[in-house]
Amino acid sequence: MTNTPNPKIVTRLLEAAIAIAGSEAKLGKMVAVSQNAIWSAKRKGRVSAELAAGIDRATNGAIQKSQLRPDIFPPSAETSP
Repeated sequence: MTNTPNPKIVTRLLEAAIAIAGSEAKLGKMVAVSQNAIWSAKRKGRVSAELAAGIDRATNGAIQKSQLRPDIFPPSAETSP
């Protein structure tokens, strides 16, 4: 069974990451991608595994890679209280 990410949820998570960073451009700079890449991912509601991992690092785990890509990074002890 594949745990595919819901595009609407991914978009909301990206919006939260953008708010944490301050702007799409700042988030892009933090994860070494262009502002356009962030905008495109938000519009599509889909991120690559690399972008998910970068956002996790850039937000200090506030937005976890397992939230953005549960199909690749299954929720584990990192999401447990």
